[in-house]
Amino acid sequence: MDYKMAVKTVKSFEDALGHIQEHGSKHSECIVTEDTSHARLFTQIVDAACVYTNVSTAFTDGAQFGLGAEIGISTQKLHARGPMGLEEITSYKWIIEGDGQTRQ
Repeated sequence: MDYKMAVKTVKSFEDALGHIQEHGSKHSECIVTEDTSHARLFTQIVDAACVYTNVSTAFTDGAQFGLGAEIGISTQKLHARGPMGLEEITSYKWIIEGDGQTRQ
């Protein structure tokens, strides 16, 4: 993590998508627009853990999402994605005991 940002004023919605595709982090992406249809489409198209429209990306925080203390952040698509609390980093171990049973 770093305090770097890729901010650009663009002429079109397509230019905004291209900028994010080239410079995005897949962590938190944001668009500022007055066009509500572009805002909705942006949230559907952009591949990121957190997608924002007309709001600061500073809200990407475990406490803001009700996860308690933030332990980490993931941009992976499997398991947890975005801010992670204790539940997201907990794994399970199943112990199954039997006496020769089989599954039919």
